[in-house]
Amino acid sequence: MNIQKVLIQNFKTLQNFEISLNKELNIIVGDNEAGKSTLLEAINLVLTGQLNGRNINYEISPFLFSKSVVDEYLTKLKTGSNPALPTILIEIYLHNKPEFVKLKGSNNSKNEDTYGVSLKIEFNEDYKDEYSKYISDPTNITTLPTEYYGAKLYDFANKLITPRSVELYSTLIDTTTIKLQNGADYYLQKIIEESLDIKERTGLSLAFRNLKESFKEQDSLKAINSKLKSNKGEITNKDLSVSIDISQKSSWENNLTSYIDDIPFQFSGKGEQNFIKMLLALDKNITKSDVILIEEPENHLSFSTMNALIKKMAEKCKDKQIIITTHSTFVLNKLGLDNLILWGEDKKTMSLKDLKPDTQDYFKKLAGYDTLRLVLSKKSILVEGPSDELIVQKAYYISKGKLPIEDGIDTISVKGLSFKRFLEIAKLLKKEVCVVTDNDGDYKKKVENKYIDYIGVANIKIYYDKDDTLKTLEPQLVACNDLATLNKIFKTSLPDKQAIVDFMIDNKTECALSIFNTTETFEFPSYVKQSFQ
Repeated sequence: MNIQKVLIQNFKTLQNFEISLNKELNIIVGDNEAGKSTLLEAINLVLTGQLNGRNINYEISPFLFSKSVVDEYLTKLKTGSNPALPTILIEIYLHNKPEFVKLKGSNNSKNEDTYGVSLKIEFNEDYKDEYSKYISDPTNITTLPTEYYGAKLYDFANKLITPRSVELYSTLIDTTTIKLQNGADYYLQKIIEESLDIKERTGLSLAFRNLKESFKEQDSLKAINSKLKSNKGEITNKDLSVSIDISQKSSWENNLTSYIDDIPFQFSGKGEQNFIKMLLALDKNITKSDVILIEEPENHLSFSTMNALIKKMAEKCKDKQIIITTHSTFVLNKLGLDNLILWGEDKKTMSLKDLKPDTQDYFKKLAGYDTLRLVLSKKSILVEGPSDELIVQKAYYISKGKLPIEDGIDTISVKGLSFKRFLEIAKLLKKEVCVVTDNDGDYKKKVENKYIDYIGVANIKIYYDKDDTLKTLEPQLVACNDLATLNKIFKTSLPDKQAIVDFMIDNKTECALSIFNTTETFEFPSYVKQSFQ
């Protein structure tokens, strides 16, 4: 309930980026390498001053900067100019709350008089003379000299502060970076500290000491110590032996490990490990954190386990601001489309709130799967039904020698009235989308007038045939192929092409599947082939 928006400049893949956040739950969906993880890193960096678990000043490297700004700097340097050194800027704008009043000011890139903090990774002027010597021979410079950089945190009143001054705490949870034992060890420590009284702790300590003492009496250990003693003088003149350390009073706590159904934690399934690590991380940090950042919680989890995790997350994170990145339609559907933020290839983001009200309502009722297919694909081809989908995929395969999905192109079957709803998302996100559609006997009215708001949009193409006598895909396919070939593919002996058209209309999916599987030479309408050329 704290962060209103985030602005990022030149941090990794986010060169000039801005995102507005919901007060409570945010589900961020986008393709790989879009920058979702970088966003979580950036927020956590400002609120903790840490990156990769270390103070940011120890983690500054050229690779934190957008490659394009580094390349531009190096190019200008080598052409003889003295370019300004690139700067990373991360601004967090906060909601109006009494505890943030001391952070209020207009020292931000938007010159807004509001509440917030900014982190700058910039050149340290103390190294001005040393830097001048460094660039005296630019031919040898191949990267950004981040050794002369430092990170500083300012409030919007332009005062230098520390993360403690913000009074806003975050937790970044990525189960892929949590070591196997840590979560389980924490859980055991919590049980020991909160659940065991003095007598129980003392009893465990004595039991552990007795276990160690009995270990000393094992014949195999005695044999080893006998050999060590026989070599007395080679290493030391005193008796050398091996055993278990019993000197530390609490050593028993450090030697316990977790078991899941009698299997050591680190040997349990990945899904079970991630489930436990996620909940332990939440449990450990939930009381002190205002903002919870979660990286792809669905990793290795089945639907049933994911369902249980989401339920637990909802219980534990009540009254917290949560930002989740995911590729999972299940997570999306469970947590609600109202909280969805779609992330396009050009770093542009949008939520369903940006869509028209009737389109918002449509996608709230939709399962979510097709929505994410459109967002996550490199390119989408929208078709009118499952039979059209098979035909487009077959035509692509004949042309390219592979299916469209192998090139990151998703062929999505949508109902006729839904085309424009998907195109509304594509237009906002600048996603490359093609529509392959029937002319329905009147291409001007049924196609050109229908899609008038999208014809001419750079990232959207509408493909159709202008012969109104060929109303749908079936007569289009029949017109491209001879009667003998069609009868052979469908295993029919129909007398003429009209009979073939009628047969195909009555058996749409079966006929499309027969065309998809055929090895016969088959032709496709030009508008179908244009959708992927």
